[in-house]
Amino acid sequence: MGMAEYKGKVKNIQDTPFGYTISVIGGKWKMVIIYLLAENQPVRFNDLKRQIGTITFKMLSSQLKELEADGLVKRKEYPQIPPKVEYSLTDKAETLLPVLEELCEWGARNQKN
Repeated sequence: MGMAEYKGKVKNIQDTPFGYTISVIGGKWKMVIIYLLAENQPVRFNDLKRQIGTITFKMLSSQLKELEADGLVKRKEYPQIPPKVEYSLTDKAETLLPVLEELCEWGARNQKN
């Protein structure tokens, strides 16, 4: 179903496929996290934080938990000292990668140099 099929019928944007998609990947960090995991997975928490740079520990933790709850990120904990946790994308998240690639291509075509 495309956006045109919902025109005039939508009472609440969250009830549409577009609304669902935005709720899962929207915000400042989620697409960045997905992109970085796609480039080099699995990734440990501190490595991910270092790659993003400006994100706080608390924000990265909450974003990863939300992505995990939405079925996009897998968290694997190794029982060792110190604890080791790695994050990777789920099969569901892998299906988003062509969409993110399209967004990158749009940016490449439209970014002012």
